[in-house]
Amino acid sequence: MYLFKWFMCLILLWAKLKCTKADLSPDPLIVEIPNGKLRGKDNGHYHSYESIPYAKPPTGDLRFEAPQPYSHQWTDVFDATKPAADCLQWNQFRQNLQGEEDCLTVSIFKPNQQIGSSFPVVVLLHGGAFMFGGVVSNGHDYFMRKGKMLLVKISYRLGPLGFASSGDKDLPGNYGLKDQRLALRWIKQNIANFGGMPENIVLIGHSAGGASTHLQLLKEDFGKLAKAAISFSGNALDPWVVQKGGRGRAFELGRIVGCGHTTDSAELKNCLKSKPSTEIVSAVRSFFLFSNVPFSPFGPVVEPADAPQAFLTQDPKDLIKSGKFAQVPWAVSYTTEEGGYNAAIMLQKNETTGETRIEKLNDRWFDWAPYLLFYRDSKDTVKDMDEFSTKLRQEYLGDRRFSEESYWDLQRMFTDILFKNSVPNAVDLHRRYGHSPVYSIAYDNPPNSGVGQVLSNRTDVFFGSVHGDDFFLMFTVPVLKKSNRPDEEVISKNLIRMIKDFALSETGTLTFGECIFQNNVNSKEYQVLRITRNGCQNEQYDQFL
Repeated sequence: MYLFKWFMCLILLWAKLKCTKADLSPDPLIVEIPNGKLRGKDNGHYHSYESIPYAKPPTGDLRFEAPQPYSHQWTDVFDATKPAADCLQWNQFRQNLQGEEDCLTVSIFKPNQQIGSSFPVVVLLHGGAFMFGGVVSNGHDYFMRKGKMLLVKISYRLGPLGFASSGDKDLPGNYGLKDQRLALRWIKQNIANFGGMPENIVLIGHSAGGASTHLQLLKEDFGKLAKAAISFSGNALDPWVVQKGGRGRAFELGRIVGCGHTTDSAELKNCLKSKPSTEIVSAVRSFFLFSNVPFSPFGPVVEPADAPQAFLTQDPKDLIKSGKFAQVPWAVSYTTEEGGYNAAIMLQKNETTGETRIEKLNDRWFDWAPYLLFYRDSKDTVKDMDEFSTKLRQEYLGDRRFSEESYWDLQRMFTDILFKNSVPNAVDLHRRYGHSPVYSIAYDNPPNSGVGQVLSNRTDVFFGSVHGDDFFLMFTVPVLKKSNRPDEEVISKNLIRMIKDFALSETGTLTFGECIFQNNVNSKEYQVLRITRNGCQNEQYDQFL
């Protein structure tokens, strides 16, 4: 009996010691930041900490205002296991309203490694023409499986709630860009608590996210927030990014939601603040000619110098020429047939008549072209617009009609004007007025099925390498494709490694597979790294454009 009692005491003592040790062991899913503790989720090969607020809700009196830092102190452990809500938007492809106005959060994804490990940080700005999209749109599972990096996704205001502008200090606009900047500050200050390296942050983005990345880099102190940046298929010089005509659209928005015919910006702003956010966002339907044309009616603008917390007070070209932008390594890319994103919808057939939109262009070219190619507000008169429309049609089609047979010429026009021409222009400006490395990427590897096929609802057309066909090899969109070819698998791994190595590089060197990018700074030739099915190669051109 004595031995039995002695044995039981040993078991109880062992159990107590084990529990005490367990209590002292840190929970890998609990992270503490200045606001308090938060709990993440174990996803197997990575942990996630989602929907963490970085700003106060931009609602009520804070609607159409620069974001204010989130300062609430949590008394309980914050639940960071729920996916981030989209910012309130009118989804142009689904044709529905979705998301929430209270949406300013960051979501963090960390490799499931032993405690004490630290990782380079990749911050992602999602695309969506400044009008739609969200952090959930770009699947990160593949990225987290292949890359030993900490990934942060930023939610920012979109559409009229993020970019409506009357062009003066009362309603200056660029709220979405100001959200991004505040989020970058939050990341810099807090990411070490999640195992991130605050001195090894690289900012990347695709499409509007790529343009946003470039615009963030044009802030002179951006180097304090990140050490490098990559703009995939979008930069600040694209004609759809910083547009004129914002004031007219802002007051038209007010008229649509019932603010009358006021011409006073402060009155307009107060009225818009009083309206349901769903009415404001749903009103964007009135700005489309058809489908999603023009795809970005609300986006970045040049703000007046007296605007509170102004983000952009000069045209990007003039800002670069001033030399007052961040001197950090930057890479900018394009796919060889980017314009398929815009042109493919012209191949959609009317279910009743079988007619395609490209055939309608023969009668509607002068009406539609200024909206399709974003020069409606950059021309002074209708005559100027018509002359430019005529010039474009003659340059790309000659005397031929718009038809399925001439589709590739239309797609080439959209590629050049909306995406491709700006890349050498931007690179040239950066190399002339800056001194940090500047790299250019051309992606030329058509998928079996991709963005062009989905947008056109056609499988009988070859589109080439369309907008997103490279980026979605890293951040997946299941509706586009089910699996990658072997060559795409190699490219995907190399792209992910390229980003990680860029974040860690002390010299700003950029590599892809066995290829080392050539720096355009101090080069008389335009240096481009072309990525194809067979690998990569450096190319040089005599002039930038």
